[in-house]
Amino acid sequence: MPDASAFSHPQRAQSSRPAHPTGGPAAAWGLLALGSGIGAIFVYLAREPQLDSHVPEFIAFSLAAGVLYLAAVYLVERFRPPGWSLVIVLAGAVGFRLIALPAAPPLSEDIYRYQWEGRAERAMLNPYTVSPHSPGLAGLGDPEHPIRTGASTPTIYPPLSELVFSWVATVSGYKSLFTLLDLLSVLVLLLLLDVRGQPLSRVLTYAWNPGVVVSFALCGHHDSLAVMTLLVASVFIIGGRPAMSIAFLALASLSKLYPAWLLPVFLRWTRASLLAVFGAVVLLGYLPFASAGTRIFSGLGDFARAWESNDSLFRLIRLAGNSQAQAELVSVTLLAGMVVYAIKKRLEPLRASLAVLAGMLFLSPDAFPWYFTWFVPFLCFYPEPPLLLASVVSVLGYAPVVAYAAGQPYRDSPLILALEYLPALAWLGIRGLRRPSIVAA
Repeated sequence: MPDASAFSHPQRAQSSRPAHPTGGPAAAWGLLALGSGIGAIFVYLAREPQLDSHVPEFIAFSLAAGVLYLAAVYLVERFRPPGWSLVIVLAGAVGFRLIALPAAPPLSEDIYRYQWEGRAERAMLNPYTVSPHSPGLAGLGDPEHPIRTGASTPTIYPPLSELVFSWVATVSGYKSLFTLLDLLSVLVLLLLLDVRGQPLSRVLTYAWNPGVVVSFALCGHHDSLAVMTLLVASVFIIGGRPAMSIAFLALASLSKLYPAWLLPVFLRWTRASLLAVFGAVVLLGYLPFASAGTRIFSGLGDFARAWESNDSLFRLIRLAGNSQAQAELVSVTLLAGMVVYAIKKRLEPLRASLAVLAGMLFLSPDAFPWYFTWFVPFLCFYPEPPLLLASVVSVLGYAPVVAYAAGQPYRDSPLILALEYLPALAWLGIRGLRRPSIVAA
């Protein structure tokens, strides 16, 4: 097993690089001003009672918050504000979320599906075999928020998420829980930054990201569970606790499926025999729902066949003349190639996580805006400008809500997709040509 110290203090290998100037009080005041601007925008968004009917305004203000956020990231990276400015960063992180938390969740109906599945589980039903349109289950629905999307499809969520859904009964409870997990991720990031000897103020890259705040505190998406457990897995692998690391990677995969793609990378830094730990945890997670039998992945299969939304490279692969199945095969092959590359180049886990998860988002047939929160934590350690930009402009992925709120199909605009993805992908391409080792740097 490689020595964990090989990637716990990456700055030691960069001692020849020129040091950034240390900012004084002016840098801290700059952070305070930028944070105040972001907070004011969230006050406006949280007070809008019908945000689904004002999606263009939401996107415009979110992009404005993104500009302020990028300026704050630049300030932290370029001027290294004094240590006490961490108080401003953390106060902003908590403040933004407290502002957004009381608002009714806009832009997505996912949280109402969580609520429905929680009720189904408390009624001793298997969410992998029933759906909101199943006969005799009308009483589990919320008349004010009927399930419109996938109402005939069993759950697509893995078992740990299902377990968490059963813990909470109210929409505000889900928002509070997933925001708390989001804030726990901030604390785990602080621990990782400290272990690696990197400035703690870099936590701002995740803590102030508008897309993260919108996804969890405003909309109440459950992805914060997978983000937090994956970060804990990273802490354990850096701390030399391989079995615990693989166990938490399995828990992350039981929250959302995407962390499972990182299993080969983690095993490369631990030992192959720990595959048994991963398999055992996953098996235990699915065991309570075993009565579903072969139907346990039927909902996920229906989702994969029926949905293509806010995608970029996947759409280009499909438009090149491939069928949906062929495009999926090409995308999976390319993503597998990225995993192999990360292993061959011996990318340390945090760098590999950023590369693989960002690649996954660009190759996926579905890249909803909240999916971009998956790679944002790793930008705290490797703040790649094109990916920072992608995390900000991902808010354009909410544009189809305009038509959907009016009762029309959920469809993407090619122009919006180009505006969302072309700058970031072109920037990544140019940087890759100029510095082929960018991923491994």
